[in-house]
Amino acid sequence: MTTPYKKKLIEVAIPLEAINAASAREKSIRHGHPSTLHLWWARRPLAACRAVLFAQLVDDPSSHPDKFPTEEVLEAERKRLFQIIEDLVKWENSTNEEVLERARAEIRASCGGELPPVYDPFSGGGSIPLEAQRLGLPAYGSDLNPVAVMIGKAMIEIPPKFKDMEPIHPGGKERNHYRNAEGLAEDVKYYGEWMREKAWERIGHLYPQVDLPSEYGGGKATVIAWIWARTVPSPDPAFSDVQVPIASSFLLSSKSGKEAWIEPLVDRQSKTIRYRIRQGGTKAEIEKAKSGVKLGQATFRCLMSEAPISGQYVDKMADKGKMGTTLIAVVAEVKRNRIFLEPTSVDVPLMRKQVGDYLEGSDLDVLEVPCRGTFASNAQGRYYGFKTFRDYFTDRQLVALSTFSELASEVQEKILRDAQASRLADDNASLRSGGTGALAYAQAIAVYLSFGVSRLSDIQNSLCRWESSKTQVRNLFGRQAIPMMWDFGENNVFGDAAGDFRTSLGTIVKVIERFAPAKSGTMKNSDAQTVEYPDGVVISTDPPYYDNIEYADLSDFFYVWLRKALRHIEPEVLSVLSTPKSEELVATRYRHGSQEAAESFFLEGMRKAVTNMAAHSSTDFPATIYYAFKQSEIDKEGISSTGWATFLQAVVEAGYAVVGTWPMRTEMANRMVASGTNALANSVVLVCRKKVATADTITRAEFIRALKRELPPAIAELQAANVSPADMPQSAIGPGMGVFSRYKAVLEADDSPMTVKTALQLINAELDEFLNDLHGEFDADTRFAATWFEQHGTDKGDYGAADNLARARGISVESVKHAGIVDSSAGKVRILKRAELDPDWDPAEDDHLTIWECCQHLIRVLENDGEYAAALLLKKLGPDRAEMVKDLAYYLYDVCSNKRQDAKEATSYNGLIAVWTDLTRLAATIRIEDVNRQTAMDI
Repeated sequence: MTTPYKKKLIEVAIPLEAINAASAREKSIRHGHPSTLHLWWARRPLAACRAVLFAQLVDDPSSHPDKFPTEEVLEAERKRLFQIIEDLVKWENSTNEEVLERARAEIRASCGGELPPVYDPFSGGGSIPLEAQRLGLPAYGSDLNPVAVMIGKAMIEIPPKFKDMEPIHPGGKERNHYRNAEGLAEDVKYYGEWMREKAWERIGHLYPQVDLPSEYGGGKATVIAWIWARTVPSPDPAFSDVQVPIASSFLLSSKSGKEAWIEPLVDRQSKTIRYRIRQGGTKAEIEKAKSGVKLGQATFRCLMSEAPISGQYVDKMADKGKMGTTLIAVVAEVKRNRIFLEPTSVDVPLMRKQVGDYLEGSDLDVLEVPCRGTFASNAQGRYYGFKTFRDYFTDRQLVALSTFSELASEVQEKILRDAQASRLADDNASLRSGGTGALAYAQAIAVYLSFGVSRLSDIQNSLCRWESSKTQVRNLFGRQAIPMMWDFGENNVFGDAAGDFRTSLGTIVKVIERFAPAKSGTMKNSDAQTVEYPDGVVISTDPPYYDNIEYADLSDFFYVWLRKALRHIEPEVLSVLSTPKSEELVATRYRHGSQEAAESFFLEGMRKAVTNMAAHSSTDFPATIYYAFKQSEIDKEGISSTGWATFLQAVVEAGYAVVGTWPMRTEMANRMVASGTNALANSVVLVCRKKVATADTITRAEFIRALKRELPPAIAELQAANVSPADMPQSAIGPGMGVFSRYKAVLEADDSPMTVKTALQLINAELDEFLNDLHGEFDADTRFAATWFEQHGTDKGDYGAADNLARARGISVESVKHAGIVDSSAGKVRILKRAELDPDWDPAEDDHLTIWECCQHLIRVLENDGEYAAALLLKKLGPDRAEMVKDLAYYLYDVCSNKRQDAKEATSYNGLIAVWTDLTRLAATIRIEDVNRQTAMDI
């Protein structure tokens, strides 16, 4: 079917494996990665965004038949473009101007020299606009959430304004040239140090050193962290005046040979509990310490009376304001080693009085915002006394964060004076009004310094756990929720370790240093349903995912601090008391009263947002829309899950035709050796074109006929591109939805329009039929083995049933046994396991060769001997047999996954396809003489 537009590469083929591998690897990169500028949830990997944008803008060679008239030259050109993408997605090349310019040149060539603007109306963490800017494209982004908007401004709007500028702070080292945002980064570091010094002058006395006991040499030591446990009054009337700890763990260090734990010592006579530090201990003691006094979910035992403390009792005490905290250990640093001290080393009453005195003068009205809806336990109605955002922090943490927030404002005057004394223009234009002079620069640095404070709040709060395996405090947002911590670690904000201001800001400085803006960027606060787009924009976006993440509720945790520090710089963005909730496009049940109402809200809102996109996006380029899968939803409902179907329904009803779907894996390398390789891809990129105005209406029967006609060759192309069996269902949705969504409607027998959910089920059924049809292409022995395996796995079955199955295929059980596939004895037949196959098997010497054997031996060699040995065997098999082996692997994966529910065996077949490209490349480099030499050595 001819198209009225030039097809882009992403509509035909992309090097999916290379993109997925780079995206997964990116998860382990911390230093300098933009995700560490400020926390945001479920960011898309930069490698994926970069690759998708490139493939979205660059022509597929098939759009130029005059240049690429044959299949051979067309494929060669695709491989050249693939190589550009494979270089582009590597983290090391994200600032490599040579690699980036090669990509930009390719984009310019496909766009007639004029680069189109890219817009992401759900910009979130800013990955897509940032990568558009990196590729030299005018970058636009918008988001309803003000925290996301500020992140976007810091990533794409501010750096281009001050590109290649020298730092303005006094006493800086002279350098010949500052590239990109390096000067800006140096100033952020300098003025951050100034803030830290001023903060120490004001509140350093609230973080006193501790006296070391004689066994540690005496003297003073810096406290790294204080370990606290929450307390409630004992439920036993005899001890109701005693606050007892409800700690989930007393373990301080689980490092081998350095085990340390807290032993509570109870004196019932005096009604006191003190805490002793123990080193080493028996396995039983360590295990007991590990579980603290926890009995179950929010239930504990009372140390005074041994009575159980129920969750309901804890809730009741918290609501009455009777939940407290008690210090149970102190962590100090001595000669770069962590040591643990008893809480008696700290004068807690004096410390609390000093903090309380200082807190009285602090302006914390901004933290009185109600925090209902953010707490992880709200589904059970439990809030444990957390009613406003200030309740998340200890008094000392409030003092510290408030002090740094105030200094982030005060430092602007110093930066402004220094900027005016430098060569920077004093135009009195603010950052918000587009200024690039002294005032705008001072405000820009203040934005990053405020991020340092906001980011610090993630690890300076009373919900941070003490991690005994690493002997450090871990930040709150390890997942997309705010969970309760019954015992928690409080970091020293001046401790020069994880959790202090210098460390927090240092991470931000490393990110700024790597910003390499090739174009300007614009970020604004707007609702995607009504945002006004520039003309001819290319849409690439990562919208909210049904009910996966409640961004607004979570981001309020940071918003309260950013608003306190930056309201005078961005008064419009930071005008509201908390982030918008009612307009946020997520299917949140508690906001809408029922799951049905939440789903309806999401569908209607997403339809409006996507309709707005479709109305303004360029007709020359496809749009790309990311969708994240929640594995639990897929496990329950399969590929036609409610969230996925609802989202696709909104896209189709908005006027888009889905012309492709590409599964993206971001959590682990897509290799056989990776755990969980059978899990579905973490997200899918939808490739969409505007639906033509003259689209027809067809019947269900016509749709099914069209599917049968168009889907099989499309699936065959996906197989040829080595899309893994686990990803095939998601990938096949693209061409299947391409058929469905190009029509105005598909009518059921009663003339009602077919839903996307039904279409997905029909597409999946057609995929199953295609994979079943592969079965008929194999030799008779392989067809017998595949069917017997589907029915019995590697378990035994009756000889009579096997004989009937073999006769139906024109062979006998003895034939399959002679082929070395089955064992037949005592009236039973079973498929041989791979471990039972002949390790010296050679296809050249086998006079009864089957595709089943070739496939099993190839997996055996791959798993036992590695990729080179497997490539050598692949070379011996030859290209024709190799393609049949690949087909069989797809078929058997489907059998294991969908019919036998054998995840372990499915992993082997999925893993073979996952490395197929590497094997075939490696096999192509092996000379036939090497194969013969290896065969001779084996003999």
